[in-house]
Order: sequence, then structure tokens, then C-alpha cells
Amino acid sequence: MTNKTTLLAATATVLVLSGSVFAQGAPAGAADHGTHHGAATTPSERASPPSEAAPTASDPPSVAPAPATGEQPAINHGEMQMQGGSPPPDARDPHAYSDGFVRGSGKYSLEPGLRLRLGDEHRYSALLVNRLERSYGEDDNATAFDAQAWFGTSYDRLVVKAEGERSRGELEHARTELLWGHALAAYWDAQLGIRYDSGEGPNREWLAVGIQGLAPYWFELDAAAYLGAGGRTALRFEAEYELLITQRLILQPRIELNAYGKSDPDRGIGSGLSDVAAGLRLRYEITRQFAPYIGVEWVSRYGETKDLLREAGGRGSDTRLVAGVRFWF
Repeated sequence: MTNKTTLLAATATVLVLSGSVFAQGAPAGAADHGTHHGAATTPSERASPPSEAAPTASDPPSVAPAPATGEQPAINHGEMQMQGGSPPPDARDPHAYSDGFVRGSGKYSLEPGLRLRLGDEHRYSALLVNRLERSYGEDDNATAFDAQAWFGTSYDRLVVKAEGERSRGELEHARTELLWGHALAAYWDAQLGIRYDSGEGPNREWLAVGIQGLAPYWFELDAAAYLGAGGRTALRFEAEYELLITQRLILQPRIELNAYGKSDPDRGIGSGLSDVAAGLRLRYEITRQFAPYIGVEWVSRYGETKDLLREAGGRGSDTRLVAGVRFWF
């Protein structure tokens, strides 16, 4: 027990002596580090004059800036001008891009009362003759037309539609519509106006309301409902699609159907689904505005319309070869 106590006392004495030697020979940085942990300064440090005293640990590091040397002079931030003031003599003129011209005068100025217009503020016009063809069927041959014209802006326009067929030297039936079209969304217009039917039998007038546009997957749709005198009603639906075989050779399927709310024997129309026409046309665009085509079309009548046509000596269905031209401008 005595030997262990003696060994511990000797070890403690060696550690104390080593610490004293280390403290006497430690660099100034080590003394500063000790001051951060609460070590007191010596009387000689407090008595030294400010001009000759070295920075101690009690002084913050940012208080004493590094002295300037010959290679790196001190920076005076007070003389720096951050922004404002006059531009330098060689600064670029901000109006130099106009070459001296201004908006209100010069050869590029607008006349009084005129102003620049956006694209959707202009008025445009177009004429599309979708079908101008000659058809060859089992009973007879016929000439058919289907055209549409419009004039107006991107949001509101006047629309004229015309469709009909002439056979045996007489106009069998024709439909003409005068509509106001208003844009509902991109590629879709609502249409409101009147419809006028002519041809065999008495003429008929209708109030028309419909929608026309481009459906997803590039289907062109045209659907309308009609209200006529005497409680007559009608529905019409038309759909087209263009399948590009090449950039100029285009295959166009088309279907059209008509339905009526009540019979009109004077015009050979029965109630319900009246007729369906489905066609397949192959056209070649010689130019972007002119394209001849050939094709085939199937026409079928249903219900009372089919019965009235048979009583007049006609057929309920017919297959026709067609050849025509499509143009627009």
C-alpha cells in the first residue's frame, strides 16, 4: 500500500513539473488559446503602453486589421462609388438601336388614327369547297357540291354553308345556312343562325344551332340541331378524317347522317333516322389549294324515308363511284 502511494505521488510531481516547463516555453498563440478558456493576463501585459502592446486574447480578432505592406496596399472602401453618378464618356447610347428614329415622327411613324394590331384583331376570309364531284350510281348520275365560306376575326365570324345535289337536270335537294360563329375554345366554334332547304317539294326554313371544330386525334366534326315551323325538328352530324399516305396523297373517310322529328312527305322525309352517307376519297394535292380526288360512297335510307323513296320508284341504298376536286383559298 505504501509503495503504491509513493508511486502516485512521484507521478503527480512529474506532471506538475512538465506543465510548468511547457507553460514557460509555449508560443504566444498557445497563451492566447489558454486565455480563451479563462486564463488571466499577467501584470506586465496590462502595464505595457497601447502602442507597443501586442494584441491579447481579450481583444477581438476583427479589431486589429492586418498592416498594409508594399505589395498589397490597404483598401479604402470610403472612396468606392457603388452606383449612380454620370456615365463614363464612352458609354453606349441606349437609343442608338433605333438609328435616330422615334415612334411619333420619321418615315416609319404611323399615320394619325392608325395603330399596330395583333393577329387576332385582324379580319380574315376563306372559301373551302370540300366536295365538287360527279357521282356514278346504278340508277342515275348526279353532281354534288359541299362548300363553306367565312369572314371575320378569330373570335366572331360570319359563316355560310351550302350543300346540295343535282340529278336528271333538276336540283333534288339543297341546304344553305347563314350562321354567326363564336369561338368557344381552341379549335371549337359555336354557331347560331338560319337554314334554308330548297329543291324538290316546298322550301323549308329552320332555326339552326350547332358546334364545329377539330376533335382530339384530328377528327373534324360538325353537328347541328334545327327547329322549323309546325314543330319540325332535325339533327345533322358530319365527321371527317385525313390520313396522310404521303405529304400530298391523302385518304379522307367521311360520314354524314340526318334525322328528323316528324315526317314531311312533301319532301320525301320520314321521322327518325332518315339517311346515312359514308364515303372514302383519295386525293392528290397538286398545290396546297387544289386537289383532285376519286373515291366511293355508300348511301342508305332508313325508316319512313326509305318507304317514301321506294313508293317513288327509287332504291333504299346505293353505291356510287365519285370523281371531283377539292380547293380552297
